[in-house]
Amino acid sequence: MSQPFAKVHPKDAKLALAHIYVAMFALALGGLAGLLQTLVRSGRLVLPANIGYYQVLTVHGVLLGLVLTTFFIYGFQHAAVSRTSGTYSDRSRLLGWIGFWVMLLGTAMAAVMILLNEATVLYTFYAPLQAHWIFYLGLTFVVVGSWVGGAAMIAQYISWRKKHRGQPSPLLTFMVVINTVLWIVATLGVAGTVLFQLLPWSLGLVDRVDVLVSRTLFWYFGHPLVYFWLLPAYMAWYVIIPKIIGGKIFSDSLARLSFVLFLLFSIPVGFHHQLVEPGIDPFWKFLQVVLTFMVVIPSLMTAFSLFATFEMHGRSKGARGLFGWFKKLPWGDARFSVPFIGMVAFIPAGAGGLINASNQMNQVVHNSIWVTGHFHLTLATSVVLTFFAISYWLVPHLTGRVLTKAMNKLAIIQAIVWTVGMAIMSGAMHAAGLLGAPRRSSYSTYGDAPQALDWIPYQIAQAIGGTILFIGIILILYIFINLAFFAPKGEEEFPVGEGAEAAEKTPMVLENWRIWLTVLAALILIAYTVPFMEMLQNGPIGSKGYKLW
Repeated sequence: MSQPFAKVHPKDAKLALAHIYVAMFALALGGLAGLLQTLVRSGRLVLPANIGYYQVLTVHGVLLGLVLTTFFIYGFQHAAVSRTSGTYSDRSRLLGWIGFWVMLLGTAMAAVMILLNEATVLYTFYAPLQAHWIFYLGLTFVVVGSWVGGAAMIAQYISWRKKHRGQPSPLLTFMVVINTVLWIVATLGVAGTVLFQLLPWSLGLVDRVDVLVSRTLFWYFGHPLVYFWLLPAYMAWYVIIPKIIGGKIFSDSLARLSFVLFLLFSIPVGFHHQLVEPGIDPFWKFLQVVLTFMVVIPSLMTAFSLFATFEMHGRSKGARGLFGWFKKLPWGDARFSVPFIGMVAFIPAGAGGLINASNQMNQVVHNSIWVTGHFHLTLATSVVLTFFAISYWLVPHLTGRVLTKAMNKLAIIQAIVWTVGMAIMSGAMHAAGLLGAPRRSSYSTYGDAPQALDWIPYQIAQAIGGTILFIGIILILYIFINLAFFAPKGEEEFPVGEGAEAAEKTPMVLENWRIWLTVLAALILIAYTVPFMEMLQNGPIGSKGYKLW
């Protein structure tokens, strides 16, 4: 096991920090766009200079849903691998930097097109909405750059395994590799639709695109994208939190198995986002709904493991009774209390996810603003609050500074502000969605609808919640700048938990990649081969010989 104050190598720290700087810049711009979006939707603001509502919506979705998450996750994962598997080799570090600059170039290309109103296609960029070809090329660079950066992490993992044959790899590194493999496999879908459909279409090489194929390839990527966001939060919950509270990881084996199951069951389930679309046989929709519900298993395993860790720690501190351990947790430590709020938020978020994935109940909320509210409970609360908590110790660790008592107190205040704002905004979105308020629409687009008067109070509540959330963004940016540049010099621990002494030995079959990648490939082929062939066979032929819509 690594020593308590083992440091990420300074060269690796620079690589990780570069990613996190971009993520925080995206948070600032994307958060401002989100505030404007809620104010416009409430009917209380008209955007100046011919800026469109959907342009602001695209900025918000792309910067927060794609740029913030991908760059922060890669920054955290580079640091985690370096911390637990050793300093990067020069080759791995070079791959990491190449991946970063290619991703940044692609992000800049896409962002410029959005700001020029040449790519107002939302973060899902569905056809028949069309963007400038530079936007699609930028997306391609982001994906390819992420593959290169992911290769750096996988190369370090392979190097560790060669030096320690027969031993289970460090748990945090193993989790990073699982998440990186999930991302690489998932992005094959979005790379396919961008390279072979949307980019040729925007360049005028083809007249039209097959919309059903395009949406299917997007959701092949779009659902596992949620788990790409979520698994780094789970890494912190499984491995970091036990060390912070002074406890032990309940079970190394259970943690690894849950991540393997997330890899297997998060990808071949994209049809549950397409339940109302024609052209897909109901049998295949039903199969993927079943596979979607399989993800409940590792989720419940995670909840069990976390609360077992909390109870074991509390009992070791003398806790008595059914919930006595609850009082023994370090509530004054932002590194624990902030992600704990995220864990609690995931309970209603998970329940909402079951509704969205259900063939019957989905009919009630499909394409309503309920879905947006659910999205903000999962990503913008459970995941983002955990990312904030990670930054409170990771940023000072990488910059050679410390988390002061003042910043720790402000971090807890920030989490409270965020929770209040999100409860108001997300709660109003869920309620308005049940009343039929549409997703992605502003006041000006539905103001004449007969039921619009029923939605107005909820839209105002969303604006209030969004304003409170923007205050929370200002607070986190202030804390980040302080920890990165102004906090006192010192050594902040990169906490990595150790397994409980009584835990069973980790079976090496969990790191047999031939088995798990074969099962993953089989599940994908079973779930997609026949319906995809049917789409290609039944799609009309375009004027230039392509399968077009």
